[in-house]
Amino acid sequence: MQPFLLQQAPGGMESILGSIVPFLLIIVIFYFLILRPQQKRQKERLKLLESLKKGDKVITAGGIYGTVEGLEEKTILVKVAENVKIKMERSSVTTIIGITDTEPEKKSLLG
Repeated sequence: MQPFLLQQAPGGMESILGSIVPFLLIIVIFYFLILRPQQKRQKERLKLLESLKKGDKVITAGGIYGTVEGLEEKTILVKVAENVKIKMERSSVTTIIGITDTEPEKKSLLG
């Protein structure tokens, strides 16, 4: 009779695979439910921020409504009233309001 510690666990390699599979399944589910949609939203946000142009009406994260007057690489100049312009980060824009012939079109960057 062998001592208890020297006895081999039944199924050796099968038990290791059986314990790894649930973790791999959790990682795959996590990727498809959380990471992939977040990456997609981030790409759309960057695309919309890059599409900003002079004359676009925007709403900022602070709730300020204004019109884009100037663009730089990381900042924009927003006109909020007559003779009042604010320089702010491009990333602070949450919604672009484009004016069409029939109705205003909103492009929300918050999802």
